[in-house]
Amino acid sequence: MKRYIFVLSLALVSVLTQAASLAEMKTLADTAYVQSDYEKAVKLYGKLAEQSPDAEVYYNLGCAYYRLDDIAHSVLWFERALKLDPSNKDVLFNLELARTKTIDKIIPQHEFILFTYFRSMTNWFSLRTWTIIGLLSFVIMLVSLLLFWGSGSIFVRKVAFSSAVLLLLISVLANICALQQKNFKQVHTSGIITSPAVTVKSTPADNGNDLFVLHEGSKVEILDSSLNEWCEVTIADGKQGWIPKKSFDLI
Repeated sequence: MKRYIFVLSLALVSVLTQAASLAEMKTLADTAYVQSDYEKAVKLYGKLAEQSPDAEVYYNLGCAYYRLDDIAHSVLWFERALKLDPSNKDVLFNLELARTKTIDKIIPQHEFILFTYFRSMTNWFSLRTWTIIGLLSFVIMLVSLLLFWGSGSIFVRKVAFSSAVLLLLISVLANICALQQKNFKQVHTSGIITSPAVTVKSTPADNGNDLFVLHEGSKVEILDSSLNEWCEVTIADGKQGWIPKKSFDLI
């Protein structure tokens, strides 16, 4: 028993020490950013990002890269921050600001309007918030059903039943949005071009036909990554082709 307590104590001390170290590193990174030492801020925020995924750290890293005029990596880290926290307005604003400095102005294809509305609604809240809404709605729905079954008043029964139906719909919708966000976080099927420029080929080979050119900061969706050095991608306007894997970083 004493042995287990000793092991748990060591583990707790280790966790607390690591947390204190990360907090100190973040303080140093924030200080470097405030003092306009953006290269140092990038290094420190980068170390933090390697050790623990955090939307705020990703966002700060994107801001630091933007200050260094490294637009490709600025877009990349803003996209990664948005992946963790899709409802963050600051990330959205700065991502759009960084995109205005990219060379390629790609016009997206039109999509079914309901898909657009659903995606927008999904991003109203964070994954945690959607989960809480779903759970609370379900619990209150159960309470409403108890009132419906136990009350002798017709008015109360009507209100309880209507509330239960509405809360059930809210709970289902919240869970769908939470699952959508969870899937969005876990699946890595998009990337940002980090090479100054890359020629998109018709086949996965250097001697393939040139289709078009993408510049740093452009976003690509991955269609096929089964080959060692090449990846088939598509962009927002529907064009697709093959590019070297070393030319982009996954979001």
